[in-house]
Amino acid sequence: MTADDSFGRLDDDDYPAYTMGRAAEILGSTQGFLRAIGEARLITPLRSEGGHRRYSRYQLRIAARARELVDQGTPIEAACRIIILEDQLEEAQRINAEHRHAVSGHTADI
Repeated sequence: MTADDSFGRLDDDDYPAYTMGRAAEILGSTQGFLRAIGEARLITPLRSEGGHRRYSRYQLRIAARARELVDQGTPIEAACRIIILEDQLEEAQRINAEHRHAVSGHTADI
């Protein structure tokens, strides 16, 4: 990968640009917190060639939501489950909206 390739990925929300230490610093959490939400399967960090965890901006947003819930007193396992359910609900609502749009477009053709 060239330097130009790397710079082009800086805008990619899924690019694993952050080390565990930097991710924890950004979140104001500990590395243990990141390990815990990984063990709860909320996020799965990518691994560098050396085996180190690397996080994307998208994963950091999810981790920040978990941190918010935990800071409010929600147990970490429950916080992870809440976020997973929120994500599933959002996806179901998106699919329903697409379906309604497709059906309304189809009935307009009749």
